[in-house]
Amino acid sequence: MEHPKDNLVRAWINAGAAELRAAATGDGSTMHGHFAVFDQWAEIASRSEGHFLERIAPGAFAATLKARSGQVRVLYDHGADPQIGNKPLGVPTVLREDATGVYYEVDLFDSSYVNDLKPAIRTGQLGASFRMKVTGEDWSMPTRSTDWNPDAIEERIITGVELYEFGPVTFPAYAEASVGLRSRTDEFIEHFLRDPAFVARFTERAGLPATERILATLPPAAQVTEQQAATESASGDEDDFKRRNEYFDRRTAGLVAHLSRLKEAPQ
Repeated sequence: MEHPKDNLVRAWINAGAAELRAAATGDGSTMHGHFAVFDQWAEIASRSEGHFLERIAPGAFAATLKARSGQVRVLYDHGADPQIGNKPLGVPTVLREDATGVYYEVDLFDSSYVNDLKPAIRTGQLGASFRMKVTGEDWSMPTRSTDWNPDAIEERIITGVELYEFGPVTFPAYAEASVGLRSRTDEFIEHFLRDPAFVARFTERAGLPATERILATLPPAAQVTEQQAATESASGDEDDFKRRNEYFDRRTAGLVAHLSRLKEAPQ
């Protein structure tokens, strides 16, 4: 499959992803940590992205932090929370690469919606997530198994990134949510397909062209691989799988029609 590059979401689940300390001025709090870590292999198993190993090379964020650091938003769960939405959590005062990855410090706003998050941040209940566009990458197909890639699946090294936003994120409490990097691109797409309010919030902050690009690159739900079809058939869920695909197709068509009406509406 062709692997998408834009609007990919990664979540770093580990101690130190999002922590809280008293601000030096004493009038608020500073959230700090790493939202990306270098040179650690992560398995990406995603319906929209495919199945491969990925690691981020040092220097991948250097250009975007230099060019866009003042434009990067700090959001909770990428604007998916219905109460907080697009409200920024604070202002990044530090965004830099270090030996570990991308380190950040954010002076949090003294507001009710931010203060509601502080206990969870303070007790280490949240991870850190970022949305990006991959601008540089190296792909390879191993010819043999290795300690980090025992199944010899495809490998990607990310060498360049355009950073859109980052912030704390709630991670699911199940076995896969162990320490490490996780793809949350599927969840991001699910919000597009299921939550019109999320689409409206995203369009408000990113612009209509960005929303159209995402919808244009969504994989057609009706197109499933032979392996997926065989898995669904073997599990007896083929009818449910088809119903789900039909729903996603209708949802996408409805969103496209809604965006067309927005463009035609008088300004």
